[in-house]
Amino acid sequence: MLQRRADFLAAIRQFFRDKGVLEVDTPLLASSTALDPYLDSIEAHYHEAPGVAPKTLYLQTSPEYAMKRLLAAGSGPIYQLGRAFRDGERGRRHNPEFTMLEWYRPGFDLDLLMSEVAELVQVVAEVPATERLTYREAFLRYAGMDPFLAPLDDLQARAAELSGLQVGDLNRDELLDIILSHQVEPCLGQAGGTFVYHYPPSQAALAQTCQSDDIVVAQRFELYVRGIELANGYFELTDAEEQARRFAQDNLHRVQLGKPEIPIDQRFIAALRQGMPSCAGVALGVDRLLMIAVGAQSIDDVIPFPIDRV
Repeated sequence: MLQRRADFLAAIRQFFRDKGVLEVDTPLLASSTALDPYLDSIEAHYHEAPGVAPKTLYLQTSPEYAMKRLLAAGSGPIYQLGRAFRDGERGRRHNPEFTMLEWYRPGFDLDLLMSEVAELVQVVAEVPATERLTYREAFLRYAGMDPFLAPLDDLQARAAELSGLQVGDLNRDELLDIILSHQVEPCLGQAGGTFVYHYPPSQAALAQTCQSDDIVVAQRFELYVRGIELANGYFELTDAEEQARRFAQDNLHRVQLGKPEIPIDQRFIAALRQGMPSCAGVALGVDRLLMIAVGAQSIDDVIPFPIDRV
């Protein structure tokens, strides 16, 4: 497995080398981190000198903010293959420390990036990824309901039925997530890869929005293979003031959930004000893709040191 993993990482690097996309690396520790209310970061405490009060830093859930600062500085197309960390995530498909592939393509829209993701998973894992469904189409096909128009009572009833949980205090996005994970996701990507795109705007804080028929949607996609979420991509938001507003909303939601506020990354906001090129970007779980490539049933089978062995 060590050899398979080494060959797999080498194939990913060769894919981007052939396309002229530059490999970069960014800090694992930073003074801010993802504000997503449903992501939890691992804190680290840094002492500048003995006896000095520690500074709180965060192990990064993604290299996104730092990579976008490089884009704003004129890096051109870039990718990163490295570690990411998420607290409270452990299971058959989760390890708190994992390998993430993230890349950004100036000049690409969502369609072009989905095509490149499909090419990558075909080349390195021999997985065809040709099906594309909107978020609305996926719910209508596999759950029989419109996620944008279904009454809240209907969502509550379905979520309670599927999960067995008390759902009266959950908001619309939380209810949709239960239905997605229990009823829709298991059906996705059973004959290759399925892209789901055009999510509710409230589920994509870093993506631009657009009009699609009668609704406003976020220009976000996810790739599923055999019911496993592999990648999450955006047509990236470049408006600094709108991004700052969304971050403030995320922090408010965190407080409502009883979670600590996260300091907003002002260097990232400043980079957006300086001007980040129009681009699309995506993060892909490398360990999960390797699981699929080798037919493994657990992430522990494809990483040398799962959290239980460190």
